[in-house]
Amino acid sequence: MELSDANLQTLTEYLKKTLDPDPAIRRPAEKFLESVEGNQNYPLLLLTLLEKSQDNVIKVCASVTFKNYIKRNWRIVEDEPNKICEADRAAIKANIVHLMLSSPEQIQKQLSDAISIIGREDFPQKWPDLLTEMVNRFQSGDFHVINGVLRTAHSLFKRYRHEFKSNELWTEIKLVLDAFALPLTNLFKATIELCSTHANDASALRILFSSLILISKLFYSLNFQDLPEFFEDNMETWMNNFHTLLTLDNKLLQTDLVSNAIQFLASVCERPHYKNLFEDQNTLTSICEKVIVPNMEFRAADEEAFEDNSEEYIRRDLEGSDIDTRRRAACDLVRGLCKFFEGPVTGIFSGYVNSMLQEYAKNPSVNWKHKDAAIYLVTSLASKAQTQKHGITQANELVNLTEFFVNHILPDLKSANVNEFPVLKADGIKYIMIFRNQVPKEHLLVSIPLLINHLQAESIVVHTYAAHALERLFTMRGPNNATLFTAAEIAPFVEILLTNLFKALTLPGSSENEYIMKAIMRSFSLLQEAIIPYIPTLITQLTQKLLAVSKNPSKPHFNHYMFEAICLSIRITCKANPAAVVNFEEALFLVFTEILQNDVQEFIPYVFQVMSLLLETHKNDIPSSYMALFPHLLQPVLWERTGNIPALVRLLQAFLERGSNTIASAAADKIPGLLGVFQKLIASKANDHQGFYLLNSIIEHMPPESVDQYRKQIFILLFQRLQNSKTTKFIKSFLVFINLYCIKYGALALQEIFDGIQPKMFGMVLEKIIIPEIQKVSGNVEKKICAVGITKLLTECPPMMDTEYTKLWTPLLQSLIGLFELPEDDTIPDEEHFIDIEDTPGYQTAFSQLAFAGKKEHDPVGQMVNNPKIHLAQSLHKLSTACPGRVPSMVSTSLNAEALQYLQGYLQAASVTLL
Repeated sequence: MELSDANLQTLTEYLKKTLDPDPAIRRPAEKFLESVEGNQNYPLLLLTLLEKSQDNVIKVCASVTFKNYIKRNWRIVEDEPNKICEADRAAIKANIVHLMLSSPEQIQKQLSDAISIIGREDFPQKWPDLLTEMVNRFQSGDFHVINGVLRTAHSLFKRYRHEFKSNELWTEIKLVLDAFALPLTNLFKATIELCSTHANDASALRILFSSLILISKLFYSLNFQDLPEFFEDNMETWMNNFHTLLTLDNKLLQTDLVSNAIQFLASVCERPHYKNLFEDQNTLTSICEKVIVPNMEFRAADEEAFEDNSEEYIRRDLEGSDIDTRRRAACDLVRGLCKFFEGPVTGIFSGYVNSMLQEYAKNPSVNWKHKDAAIYLVTSLASKAQTQKHGITQANELVNLTEFFVNHILPDLKSANVNEFPVLKADGIKYIMIFRNQVPKEHLLVSIPLLINHLQAESIVVHTYAAHALERLFTMRGPNNATLFTAAEIAPFVEILLTNLFKALTLPGSSENEYIMKAIMRSFSLLQEAIIPYIPTLITQLTQKLLAVSKNPSKPHFNHYMFEAICLSIRITCKANPAAVVNFEEALFLVFTEILQNDVQEFIPYVFQVMSLLLETHKNDIPSSYMALFPHLLQPVLWERTGNIPALVRLLQAFLERGSNTIASAAADKIPGLLGVFQKLIASKANDHQGFYLLNSIIEHMPPESVDQYRKQIFILLFQRLQNSKTTKFIKSFLVFINLYCIKYGALALQEIFDGIQPKMFGMVLEKIIIPEIQKVSGNVEKKICAVGITKLLTECPPMMDTEYTKLWTPLLQSLIGLFELPEDDTIPDEEHFIDIEDTPGYQTAFSQLAFAGKKEHDPVGQMVNNPKIHLAQSLHKLSTACPGRVPSMVSTSLNAEALQYLQGYLQAASVTLL
């Protein structure tokens, strides 16, 4: 694509169409842009547009499209084509910082994100001058530019808060600190001085405070990995500045500045080498009274967010998003101080909690915020260690959590009016979520009908928290790792629970509420067959919801839980009545067809997984409705999207398991297409295991004569991959495949196909791959397949007994005993860049495994062999009767003593001897 006016005009037209609400206009435009984004100069055309277009909407659209393009394509994945040519990469890095800093803030944020994505991959090795370019801009004096640099640095360096410690990480942080620490400290001092200079200029202070927010975020990121030597000399100065700042009139300060300054104190106070800065009782009391207590209050801005921007409020409060609140920062500071000063801090705050509750009791309708602050203080004081999955795992023993729950939380929830004091109710419900492991079960059981009742609350926050609390309670584990609450205990509430959950999805603002849908999924999972009477109504509601959201999928978590709930409905119902699968197909297939025809990319992997579950429920042959789909599943375009691959492979496996004869007779012309898919997958390090899943199903289920003509070519492809790009993952999969082949077609057939490709190749495979590598195989079924396959090679392959291959017989037996008795060899060669299965290319629609569509583990030798050790002993006995004297001689002269001892144990267990 040339950098021409004509191409800029074309791009402008298509970008406009992507903003059209009509899917018939929007989707083709998105498809066109997707089809041309691989061309050289495409990203440079986008950058030219966002710099020179006269239309602000197009400029913003171009910046978002550019950022998403970088997100999808910048990462270079081994064995995948480089999606951005080197000339474009160089041009982007040469121009993007200047362009970002000279753009309006809305565009600046998009380009800043793009820089951080590029930086994650290229900084510092492939982008060494990035830091210098950024630091030089501090000298500009223009805070629009300075804030752009700070924002970019923050998005680039915040990952240091989450990464595991390593020499490589510390080397990178040291490089950043060498270049950044002094300029950042100087900028901080200068900005504080400018705040004094412009103390009466609100607009100037707004800009300066936004700089201080970003500086404190950067300081937090760069200190997170605990490299104290860089900032230690100035720590007391930083500490005093922030403490002074926070004891000013709080109303004058921006929320972000306050929350970040408090977060700074929180991060410092829990470091052992800064403990001395907080030991003075006056300092501790001042921080508690003047910093923490005022910022625990529910402020007007919080109330506005609670009522008018509920989704953002929930995201910040429940999920701890990047947008900090004063209250959350104050909570973190309480927890930080309790690390070394738990007794004094609990003592200071106990008095405050009591007085707040007394104030509330005097006039609840006016003073409800006092009680709310008390709940927050107790929560902060009591929470020593917490995870999202389990709530509080370690609590402050100085706080009586059950007593507070019974006296101050339950009474609010027992109120008949679910719409009264919504903030108090929301924080009371949140208390249940957080301390569910500390409150006795009988009290939690009392709260369940109260929570179900609050699913009807008008407040989005209240009914969302009620759904989330129910979901968390239903996942709690009791003795023996069983769910804490049984289906029988929840059964009295089943009808009202399901009714209120689905009604909650009709409340304003909650039509795609992921917490409610997750609670629906979890309720199905807990209640199991208790939901069967309600399934016809439930599946109708779920199908209607699926059809509605498929028009414009925008909530990935909601969508995921919805498909999980659909899978649970199918699984639970069809377990009791397999014939009911037809009812689900009738309900779902029309919607599925529409999703596939409209190419709703986000939903296609889910549709394939649900179809697999449905197809696997059929016990005999494949219905014609599925067979009509089969040829379409082999279309290359479907396999281009990495997110589709696991689900498509699973669906093809279901076709092969349930209808291999139908495919062999009615769709024999599709077998080359099936093998073409295998060939594509096997060429990729990221997806080769999926190719083996497919190949194993073909070998196991297809009639032998239908694949005879292709067998040799399959092995040639595998050997070519072994020769060109051998990885541990590939070898493990290859070993399972050849042993499955041996089981299916016989040991002699395996030897003949190897030696038919190249003379003596069978011996090379034994010597170079099977014997030295078999210990790497993992998984019980995989090990069993290999054990049965090797047993066949040892006992059912004549050339192993009377040719030059005989010398490999004992080493092969030794390796099999090793597979049984030695630990798995999980080492990976140092030089091998092992691609993790999850490490799929770029940022395309990822594959999301549906837990409740899970495929049952299949054992292809289950009916033939129960205990592979006994099977080996019996097979050796049978071989020894055919050639008396030879097997004991080979075993006793060449097998090492430990292996021989294990073998004798197998023979005794099988009650056989070697003749």
